[in-house]
Amino acid sequence: MTADARGHGGSIFAPPWDALDDAALLRHFRGPRAVRYYPVADAEETRPEKIEALMQGDFVFNGESHRLADPVDWLHNPSRDIEWHILLHKFYYAVGLGLAFQRTGDTRYVRRWAALIDGWIGQTPAGFIAADVTGRRVQNWIYSLHLIVGHPAHEPGDALDAAFHRRLLVSLHEQVDYLCSHLTPKRNHRTLELYAIFLAGVVFPEMRDAPLWREFALEQTVANLQDDLLPDGVHCELSTDYHHLVLKNALHFRQLAALNGVSVSPGFDAQLERGLEFSLHVHRPDGIVPAFSDGDARSYLELLRQGAALFHRPDMLYVATQGREGEPPRQRVAHFEHGGYHVLRSHWGEDGRDFTSAQHLVFDCGPVGEGNHGHFDGLSVELFAHGRPLLVDPGRYTYSEAVDPADGINWRVYFRGTAAHNTVCVDDSQQTRYEPRPIKPGTRHAAGSVRHRIAGPAPDARLVARAQLQGLDLLHGQLRSHAYDAVHERCIVCIDGRYWIVSDWLRAPTPHRYRLNFQLAPQAEDHVALDRKADVWQVRSPGLLMLQPASPGDEVRLDAGWVSPAYGFKSPAPRLQTVASGCAADFDTLLFPWDAAPPDVSVDVVPVQAEGPVDAGAGVVPAPRALRVRQVVDGELQIDHWFHARGGEAAAWLIGGQRITGPWAHWRTDEHGRVLRLLQAPAAERRPGGSGS
Repeated sequence: MTADARGHGGSIFAPPWDALDDAALLRHFRGPRAVRYYPVADAEETRPEKIEALMQGDFVFNGESHRLADPVDWLHNPSRDIEWHILLHKFYYAVGLGLAFQRTGDTRYVRRWAALIDGWIGQTPAGFIAADVTGRRVQNWIYSLHLIVGHPAHEPGDALDAAFHRRLLVSLHEQVDYLCSHLTPKRNHRTLELYAIFLAGVVFPEMRDAPLWREFALEQTVANLQDDLLPDGVHCELSTDYHHLVLKNALHFRQLAALNGVSVSPGFDAQLERGLEFSLHVHRPDGIVPAFSDGDARSYLELLRQGAALFHRPDMLYVATQGREGEPPRQRVAHFEHGGYHVLRSHWGEDGRDFTSAQHLVFDCGPVGEGNHGHFDGLSVELFAHGRPLLVDPGRYTYSEAVDPADGINWRVYFRGTAAHNTVCVDDSQQTRYEPRPIKPGTRHAAGSVRHRIAGPAPDARLVARAQLQGLDLLHGQLRSHAYDAVHERCIVCIDGRYWIVSDWLRAPTPHRYRLNFQLAPQAEDHVALDRKADVWQVRSPGLLMLQPASPGDEVRLDAGWVSPAYGFKSPAPRLQTVASGCAADFDTLLFPWDAAPPDVSVDVVPVQAEGPVDAGAGVVPAPRALRVRQVVDGELQIDHWFHARGGEAAAWLIGGQRITGPWAHWRTDEHGRVLRLLQAPAAERRPGGSGS
């Protein structure tokens, strides 16, 4: 029997390819074939400097370098972080070696490529670490074959051994067979594994099982997208980054099918287009997707460009090109109710405005998400304006729970925790129980190690009200945790697309310590100042002025924080923290983004008088208050007022001579007190128990 004997007459290949010897088989794969496919390179993992380091034995992943002697011991992890070992086994660098060969013609890269793959084949059992690692490796080996065997720019000569080439193909067949019977049950790993199976089925029609692989992968991918994408198109893990990784694999699937005449069902396209709708809105004006829950902050505009061509969507093209081509989307405010994300943008660059200057806020008002990628960040926000991030999600930094010996911190727990996000932390607790559990045998993590897992029900987060009026946008969310008895509500108001009011109130039958956190971007490090003028705290940082009316007993400080834009990297970044104690607490934070110069603005608190009795529910709550914002706009004084009853109910409210009905109102006066604008809650929100518009 030959080396690839496995039944089917002793070969993994169908006739007539099953009769070819090693040299003839290599000649066939190096010659013209009807298959059409393309290599996909991970930009970070295939950087030329990384490939040159690898040529010398230095493997660099996630900012961590280890020198591996030849032959590489594939089963040993030199890092404390399993993710380092995972990247070693995913073989992104195989594509990088192929690109280096394409660029230079130097066959040293081919020899290194072959030695690493052959060494892996000789040592590593099927499914080592996890199925998704197998799926990614299959993809990268096939992409590298395109560059070195199928479509080389240069002649590899004797650096490409025919017997090795057969061993590689046999190993790929074994790995794809393994995937077919060991697929991850669902979510993003299953998507990439199915694409690897489909890719192999398309690229290797010479293999007997290729038709079965194609049919199986197509059927299962449609079903997986149906299961994983919520009705609003958001991926069920609720990670903005993993959402796009799923779309990326699905788009590659779709493009590969089209190139090779494989039809897909209408259901595949329908799911894919729904997923791209979320992408269209969640991209910031600078083209970056905020890293809510696990993932990195990066751009996926190319996916929108592909979606624009596939679905004839000029709005996707408009966002993909940052306003240079296509047509602006119709919606400036987008609600994804099932995923819990609400996106508010000041403009799309119409009327001669700069697309990248728009203000963009994402409000996380949904569940934690399936799997183990969700962060405990209910009611958190990200704010971008005038070309730069201002309030940011901290990111993920690491999946490793190995305590850093330098500082004694479990950074996985830190970055996932409530206290690191732009929300309120109660008693320094997580929003859901999060407890250490021993690692079971057979997982990708070291035996005997400990990892934290969610140990209780997730918080109940929901949007209770929203409004979109001329000159005002409002989002009002509520979070009820099962870990403590305090209820957190947050109302976000954007006035004229120019500034923001974030009001937080917490109510509980028992006393608590409440800590409000606002994480600034790393650019604010060493460029931020906190001071108090009269009864208002002021924070000045690049591009952002923050004002908080002071309350008795509150503690306000700038604290050291961290932001991770990519796995393995973290940057110091300041954060504003305000602490209050009691059964109830109220916080008001005004956010004034600025471009050329800080705004001329002041804030004070205006007393509120109830008309008739006030029903505030159980417990003692702070007295209602309104905010008055004085600012100079285009040389003229502008006086704005904002009021929210925060659960209190009265026949009406009397505020500075203005009579207000309903739970909230915004009005503007001139310096003589004349009302220039009055906006109040829609009628549906004024009814007892109303859930908003």
